[in-house]
Amino acid sequence: MPPASSEDETLTRKVAVVGAGMGGLAAAVRLNQQGHDVTVFEARPDAGGLASSFHLQGLRFDYGPYILLDEPGLTWAFHQLDVELDLVPIEAVYEVLFDDGRAIRFYKDRERTASEMDRTWPGSGEQYLKLVSRLERIYRDTQPLQFVSRPGLARLIRVGAARHVGFFLRGLESVLARSGLPRKIRDAIMIWTHIAGQPTTKAPSPLALVAALIHGAGAYYPRNGMGSLAASLKAAARQRGVRFRYDTRVQHLRHDNGRMKVELAEGQSEFDAVVSNAHGVGTYLSLVSRIAPQVASQLQRLPLQPPGYCEYLRVKGEPSSTYLRFRLTGGNDCRLFVDPRHLESNPRADAWYPARLVGNSERAHGDDWWKESLDAVEVLERRTPPDWGREFHLYRDSMNPVMTARFMRQGRLAHKSPFVPGLYLAGSSTHPGQWVSFCAISGILAADQLHEDRF
Repeated sequence: MPPASSEDETLTRKVAVVGAGMGGLAAAVRLNQQGHDVTVFEARPDAGGLASSFHLQGLRFDYGPYILLDEPGLTWAFHQLDVELDLVPIEAVYEVLFDDGRAIRFYKDRERTASEMDRTWPGSGEQYLKLVSRLERIYRDTQPLQFVSRPGLARLIRVGAARHVGFFLRGLESVLARSGLPRKIRDAIMIWTHIAGQPTTKAPSPLALVAALIHGAGAYYPRNGMGSLAASLKAAARQRGVRFRYDTRVQHLRHDNGRMKVELAEGQSEFDAVVSNAHGVGTYLSLVSRIAPQVASQLQRLPLQPPGYCEYLRVKGEPSSTYLRFRLTGGNDCRLFVDPRHLESNPRADAWYPARLVGNSERAHGDDWWKESLDAVEVLERRTPPDWGREFHLYRDSMNPVMTARFMRQGRLAHKSPFVPGLYLAGSSTHPGQWVSFCAISGILAADQLHEDRF
């Protein structure tokens, strides 16, 4: 889809974007393509939000995301915005270690993955390959729904994927149970839910599609770090004339006489419309007023997803066997060691490299299972959910609503607000997924909805 034309100057609008995360940056670039006058307000000193990077002792670290599992979606978004991508494929993606000493590894190569499963659970490799083939068909048939604002049953039928309705009506646990795979393999497939500290019984079925993506499109990491994605969008926005106001926290959004009033500590500015890339629930409960009590009550009851507990490390030694190493205990305590040395073509055993230890609780750092291939470790910084909340101005120390099966089927939060005229939302609260790719897509969809509206 080519960039929207701005030939009709009468359609040009003055738009504020609140928050310079991936969704806000994508929305800003898209709106600029469409000919609108865009100002981005960001509470922090720079753009990128949780998808940005920072430096400690000369090493670059990612704040948040550690892997790209939806290269097709991210490529689509960056193509729409005419921004280049430079991604490194990951061949040995992740490993899950269990209390009994057994381990499961997932590679880009599906046959190798299935073969290793067979060594511990004879016959499971064939079952796994059948599951992946089925998931690939579902992903292929339903992928177009990623790029529409409100996917639902009608659109599922429209794209010729009605046969997959049952898949979307079931939850993640139910879908994988039908595969007949041993419990530990199912848990390894569901590791993305475990690391988030979410019950697998409430998780949405599309999370199973990660297995198909890993063996199909593949898993990736940006060559210059995760923060380079946001940096590329920021550079494109600035080059095209988008204005950025950093260290500027929006205090209130108000619709009055057909205009949106953006209230700041130093005063008020008027805009034709606002795209909020702040927390979706937080936008409604903290930034705007006059939300119906029943709507506010529903939003307040939504479970929220915290960023988790994280230690930023510098390490020396031989790289681990896979890029990501998870440890899952019987109490559903999940921990993750992120080892970028694995991405180096010729890692040096005597050099320091950045690494991370992530967990769904403070217990994540209670043992040394992740140190087995390391010669030296230094903890440079620790972060808890309140730490994230303070630095990134998160609503209730959370990133977004938990991605449950029920919430996904309801469509999550709409890009065009049904409650406040002139207000649009972008970011992980609005799209059926919480990855960097989905946030970028959401910004484009919000911008397109705004551009198409007549007000």
